[in-house]
Amino acid sequence: MSSSAIWSVDDHLADILASIRPLDPIELQLLDAQGCVLVEDVTVPVALPPFDNSSMDGYAVRVADVQGATEEFPAVLTVIGDVAAGGDPLPLVGPGQAARIMTGAPLPPGAEAVVPVEWTDGGSGSGPAAAMRPAGRSPEDASGEVRIHRPAAEGAHIRPRGSDVKAGDLALARGTVLGPPQLGLLAAIGRGTVRVRPRPRVVVLSTGSELVQPGESLGEGRIYDSNSFALAAAARDAGALAYRVGAVTDDADTLRSTIEDQLIRADLLVTTGGVSVGAYDVVKEALSAPGPPAGGAAQDDGTGGGTDGGTGGEVSDGGEIPGIGGGIDFRTLAMQPGKPQGFGAVGPDHTPLLALPGNPVSSYVSFELFVRPAIRTLMGLTDVHRPVVRAVLKADEPLASPPGRRQFLRGAYDPAAGTVTPVGGSGSHLIAALAHADCLIVVPEAQTSAEPGAEVEVVLLG
Repeated sequence: MSSSAIWSVDDHLADILASIRPLDPIELQLLDAQGCVLVEDVTVPVALPPFDNSSMDGYAVRVADVQGATEEFPAVLTVIGDVAAGGDPLPLVGPGQAARIMTGAPLPPGAEAVVPVEWTDGGSGSGPAAAMRPAGRSPEDASGEVRIHRPAAEGAHIRPRGSDVKAGDLALARGTVLGPPQLGLLAAIGRGTVRVRPRPRVVVLSTGSELVQPGESLGEGRIYDSNSFALAAAARDAGALAYRVGAVTDDADTLRSTIEDQLIRADLLVTTGGVSVGAYDVVKEALSAPGPPAGGAAQDDGTGGGTDGGTGGEVSDGGEIPGIGGGIDFRTLAMQPGKPQGFGAVGPDHTPLLALPGNPVSSYVSFELFVRPAIRTLMGLTDVHRPVVRAVLKADEPLASPPGRRQFLRGAYDPAAGTVTPVGGSGSHLIAALAHADCLIVVPEAQTSAEPGAEVEVVLLG
């Protein structure tokens, strides 16, 4: 169905977010959990590092034995053996003795410091060594004598047990997005699996009989399908697993059948195109159904629209559509670009569906404002919005904006100067300008222009 009210941007977004709940947590192997949100605090079961170990290749020594050592008067110590990472047993370092030790190897009993090999002759009996000689190359490697040319303080070149984290410390807090460093920490403390909310599966469908896939021949009156690529990439950037479906022709039955086929792998469906008032607006034709709006009745006060906000959880039915059930509420928003929008649920699991306009800039702006927050909500994140800053408008002339609409213009933001410069015009088809923008300049509904030098609101996209 279509809502007769004019909805504000804020009310439409609030209606979407009130109707979507985070995905249920699951236990995943570490690499499968990359990009997911942790749902529990993780504490450290064992200290890191779990033992005192060497941070250098060199010799484990007693401090008293190397006190006052110089190149002219080196300390001469007996080498009693090698200590390698993972090797055992550990030799006891007594007075006048040293043990060759490798980086990461545990400090042997009796030793108080590590002398880097560059401070020694490496057991060669000649000048300073540049590196440790390979094990077993000569009898002097792990036995014999070593000349040490510099003293070392207690604890020198030693990584103490628990110097990274101690047992019982909080390793990662719930709500953390798991990237490579976080997964490395989990592995380091012995966690093989972790409980997370999975990355949402987002299916992107573009519609239009005029669309041709990139790489194919472009016939008369045809254009390449760019929206599905941009939106699938945007969904990935937001943290989702994105599935791009080839362009669907302007046929309602075909679209409904395609959506029905995709429901099995979708936590969220996104369509682009076919939501306006044209005779071939297939999304509106295929997905409109009788019934109440998806999240609540809009308040048609003739100004900004509104919503009761819904009650949260699953998206409610808006009437039944043959084959896929549910229904989409098509709305007019007080914004430019992106005035026509659709939102509702389809399928037996009430899978949320957001129907976006077909013009490239309109679809991308709509994704940033509405779909991205929905994806981040499904992930269980609390901060679902792009950062917003204030910047001084750097332009040659005022930026015009239609009365009663919130306008979103492409811009280039200079954080050092605190300025923002418009990129391209206001046309919703100007995708080349979008590729060079890193932010959106916001002109509020009550303003019809933004003057050069004025402070404006800027939504950062990068």
